[in-house]
Amino acid sequence: MTATATIPRLTASATAEEIAAALRDHGAVIVEQLLDATTCDRLQAELEPWVASTPVGADDFSGRNTRRTGGLLTKCPTSAELVAHPTVLDVVDQVLWPSKTTFQLHLTQSIAIGPDSPAQFLHRDHWCFDFFPFPRDIDVEVSTIWALTDFTEENGATRVVPDSHRTPDDVRYQPEDTLPAEMPRGSVVMYLGSTVHGGGANRSDQMRIGINVDYVLGWLRQEENQYLTYHLDEVRAMPERLQRLLGYQPGAYALGYVDGGRSPMTLLDGGSGEAQTFRPDGA
Repeated sequence: MTATATIPRLTASATAEEIAAALRDHGAVIVEQLLDATTCDRLQAELEPWVASTPVGADDFSGRNTRRTGGLLTKCPTSAELVAHPTVLDVVDQVLWPSKTTFQLHLTQSIAIGPDSPAQFLHRDHWCFDFFPFPRDIDVEVSTIWALTDFTEENGATRVVPDSHRTPDDVRYQPEDTLPAEMPRGSVVMYLGSTVHGGGANRSDQMRIGINVDYVLGWLRQEENQYLTYHLDEVRAMPERLQRLLGYQPGAYALGYVDGGRSPMTLLDGGSGEAQTFRPDGA
């Protein structure tokens, strides 16, 4: 990281084009207070019983004093406002490559880092694809972490290495190369799957709570299995935009179809919706 590197910081009035440009240029961007206090209060109230019943991580990477609660769309219904936030989706659509392809929800989880927690191992989120060496000019994943408590260096704000997204995967960074994504409650830090980052050390006496929502190209496997996380009847009750984000639309031509060529969306409306997407015999 260069001595002048910073995490770009924008206000909630920033356009998707401005946010996308900062994300492409530096691999990470903070948008301050994109959520209001009322929405944050509702999210915390919905999450509280689930976080309390979630076990702590089983290893150092997951965090032995960190509670990660997944499948948020039904446990925490207000999280749908984050998952389908129009500005965020517009940014994702502009940044992922190849452009104009489908993208889908990769995962949802709340991350509650408890007091006296060490920093997480620095990593790139796209390593989940079995460490495949994606070319540096291809962005397949966008990650977001929304702050439900103020994120400070003391309480474990996510640490990011700005401009690391264009360096090879075998480049190793040290904690001193990182910057804390400090931001007030209701803000979001967005970063690419190729950007080096990690949860910070929580040296405070309070829990740091964020909501992690990631998106990935439609032709890659999702980290959180969305088809088993939610029952089909639960998915049917969701807005169409969420259904598509969950993966119930073809991920690309001839990818993810049912019944010899139908879109999976037809399973959600009784078969009266989208028509056959292609002819499997090539005719």
